[in-house]
Formats: sequence, C-alpha cells, structure tokens
Amino acid sequence: MKEIRDIVEAYKKIDTDAVKVALATVIHVEGSSYRRSGARMLVQDNGLWTGGISGGCLEGDALRKAHYSMARNRVDVVRYDTTKEDEQQIGVGLGCNGIIDVLLSPIDPQDEHNPINMLASCLPERHTNCLLTIINSTDKRYKPGSMLKYSELPAGYFDKEVTADIEQALRSGKSVVRQYAGLHLFIEVLPPAIRVVLFGHGYDVYPLLRIGNELGWEMDVVARPAQITPAMKTLCKQIYDPDKQVPVDEHTAFVLMAHDYKTDKDNLLMALQSEVPYVGMLGPLKRRNEALAELREEGHTFSEAQMARLYNPVGLHIGATGPEEIALAILAEIRAHFSGKEGGFLRSKQGPIHERN
Repeated sequence: MKEIRDIVEAYKKIDTDAVKVALATVIHVEGSSYRRSGARMLVQDNGLWTGGISGGCLEGDALRKAHYSMARNRVDVVRYDTTKEDEQQIGVGLGCNGIIDVLLSPIDPQDEHNPINMLASCLPERHTNCLLTIINSTDKRYKPGSMLKYSELPAGYFDKEVTADIEQALRSGKSVVRQYAGLHLFIEVLPPAIRVVLFGHGYDVYPLLRIGNELGWEMDVVARPAQITPAMKTLCKQIYDPDKQVPVDEHTAFVLMAHDYKTDKDNLLMALQSEVPYVGMLGPLKRRNEALAELREEGHTFSEAQMARLYNPVGLHIGATGPEEIALAILAEIRAHFSGKEGGFLRSKQGPIHERN
C-alpha cells in the first residue's frame, strides 16, 4: 500500500490540465520477476514517474511506451519476456527470468472510476478490496482503463462466469487476469496495509515506529497522555488511551512492550481475549509463563487457537541486540505471519520464492 499511497500523493500535486498521466500496472507474471502483480508506476508525459514495475530494468522502456499510449489515449498491454536470449528483446541479460505483462492506462481526470481515484478510495479502508480493471471490452458498459470496486457493484453486474472468478480470487487472495467473450479483465485482490499497535511508551518503540512508517504500515501506540511525546505524535497514526478498547481487524498486530510485568500481564489477557490475529510479547519465555500461570489461577482459560496467536519471545531469531535490530526482527516476524511464511534463509527454500502461475 505504500507505493499506492505515494502514487496517489504524487498525482494530487500534478496539474492535469498541463500534464498527461498514465498508470503502468503489472497484471501478470510468469516465472521469476522482481515485482509481482499489482506493482505500479505513475508516469507523466514530462518524464517524471513514481513507483516501479521492476528493479529498474523495465521502467525506461515502459516510460516510453506509456508516452505512446497517452498520445493515442489508448489502453495497451505490453509484454516483457526476459527468458529469451534475443539481443532485440528488452530484458535480455537481466537478473530476472520471466514474462511480465504491464497494463498502460492513460488517466482521465474527469472519470470518477479512473484507477487513481479508485486506489485512493481504498487507502483509508481496513478490509480487503477486490478491484476490477477493464483491459478491453466490446460492451459499452465497461470502459477500458477504468477500475471498479467489486463490493460497490450491484448484483448481476457481471455474468456468472466472471462473478465466479472474482469470488475465487477473493477466496485465494490471488490476483488474476481473465479473458472472456468481449471482456478482458484484471481481477486484483488488494488487502489493506498491516496495522501494528504498540502497547508501550519506552525508547524502544521509536525504531518500530520509524521502520513501520518506512514500510507504509499503519503504526499506533497505546499510552497515557503524560507518556506521549511530540516525536511519538509525528510517528503514529493513532494514539489510544489504555483504558479504551482498541479496534482490531484481520490485518492488525499487537506488540506488548510496556516493560512492566503487571501492565504486560493485563495487556496479554486483553489481547488473547480479543480477535487480533497476532500478539507479540517482548521478554523471555519464563516471564510469559509466569503471567499465564497467574491468569489461569485467577480463573482464565486459553484455547489452543488463542495460544497459537501468541508470539513470545517476539521476533525472528536473527541475533538482534539493540533496539533497532530488535525492531527489525519483530516487524519481519509480523510480515512473515501475515504472509503465511516461516521466515528463515531464502537459500534454504526449495523451489521459487513466489508461487508461479
């Protein structure tokens, strides 16, 4: 979501009466690629661009082809095949070895369904969206280059075959391109940014806030007014009072780091009784076990499902020592959790890094 936010902010600053704009979007990848489906680059006809569709190897050519699309005001799909040993082929000799399809969509500022407007509408939302980009269509209802939110469409807007593919994409969490009779469609599953709520106000919250912000995550803190610093205010999206309930969703993580046993114990009970999918707790296993034992003596019980959400000691085992390295380990574990990955060295992984089409 960080790239989308950067693109939306860049677009707001453009005088669209003087500058033409297009959006380049990776819609399909076969084999190896630095970026996956959904990677984007905002292109201006003055040569400026924001975001990226590769590691820097395709942007120049995509920029030129986007200018051509803007000049003709036509949506185009460009295929880059980096598997071929052909000196005339863009991508030959590059590190990737795959096929990348890029959608080039000139942006109509007057179209409320242009991709920039629709992506901007997703930024504040805390649920997974399904975005439908019309690549081409013989049906006048569907304008090439426009983007629709599936949740906002009336029942029966698409036929049963299209609707079934959309529902399957939502279940799998995987974006796909589909070709139907008279309709070429990019079905994109777009989850919100990860949200991390830090229960603590010590000096070690600041590296977490800084790195989290760099990742484009939503970073919140639970602290009393007297504990809130000006720096904390600038780094947080939201600050909650400890006496108030913190809202959660399926993309939220709690990190308990009060460095006070009773506070962490109370927060542990609250977190396990909530629906938050990830609970990280700073400190050794012995301290956690003592807190759980006391809570059980007080009459609380915890299911296997509740305990499976608890990560303690929190963070990946990378040999972290200082606050910054510990923050890196914690955020890496949170990313792994929401990706359904185990962490570890990529060189030990059997097969490709990403699932292949």
